[in-house]
Amino acid sequence: MSKSKIVVVGSSNTDMVIKASRLPVPGETVIGGEFMMNPGGKGANQAVAVARMGGQVTFITKTGNDLFGRQSMELYNSENINTDYVFSDEDHPSGVALISVDVYGENCILVAPGANAALTTADIEKARKEIEEAEILLMQLEIPMETVEYAAKIAAEKGVKVALNPAPAQTLSNELLKCLYIITPNKNEAEILSGIKVRDWDSAQKSADRISEKGVDIVVVTLGGLGALIKEGSSYYRVEAEKVEAMDTTAAGDTFCGTLCVGLSEGMSIEEAVRMACKASAITVTRMGAQASLPYRHELT
Repeated sequence: MSKSKIVVVGSSNTDMVIKASRLPVPGETVIGGEFMMNPGGKGANQAVAVARMGGQVTFITKTGNDLFGRQSMELYNSENINTDYVFSDEDHPSGVALISVDVYGENCILVAPGANAALTTADIEKARKEIEEAEILLMQLEIPMETVEYAAKIAAEKGVKVALNPAPAQTLSNELLKCLYIITPNKNEAEILSGIKVRDWDSAQKSADRISEKGVDIVVVTLGGLGALIKEGSSYYRVEAEKVEAMDTTAAGDTFCGTLCVGLSEGMSIEEAVRMACKASAITVTRMGAQASLPYRHELT
């Protein structure tokens, strides 16, 4: 199968994870957790997911000139990710996320963006040629919105397919939405974008309709344990989720997005690509950690 280049623009973090019997309520301390430290960040997770699915990927991000930043670079290189546009910031530390996970796999995340917040349009301009020559540009929202919009505009003007995972959830400008080829909101993100409460397949379809009216070619609403609802033009597809016992849902959405883009880069239909992405995400939730939990392509067979 031929593979086209995928460029990921996004965040790089180090995740500090504690797994406990339950998540604490405000003001409470929960004793008895297990600690682990993993590389993470939605951008980095998605870049690694692309690489492990066999995709050709360039990662554009910014880290601090510190231990976490150097460790991240070593990992990206070991995953065969093109790191020519991983910028080092002398003024800000690398991003850090504090993650709590309960016995049901649900998580609560607090992020200190650090250098991620300093990934600017000037950095994107340095990587303009790389973006313009890509087949797919994949982004998320843990970097400045101005940077996301700038990269999307560069890509759209050259006919590059722009994929956006609109997380963390926030409102998006019509100008950005018009640049998108595909958007992959979860239930909460779809509600923010559409104003429609997403509870089931039918409400997901109504939400996808509303989002697509803003100029997005393909809308994929991810529904956790249910699966994913796809709207492509006037066609709809429902892809059921794999049934597994969740241990940690961290990075499940990132696995989905990276795998989806690899499928599309290989010429799969949107339904085929989403089906593969659901299978990969199901593996991710059965493991602890962010990048540590991301599956390889051979595990999908």
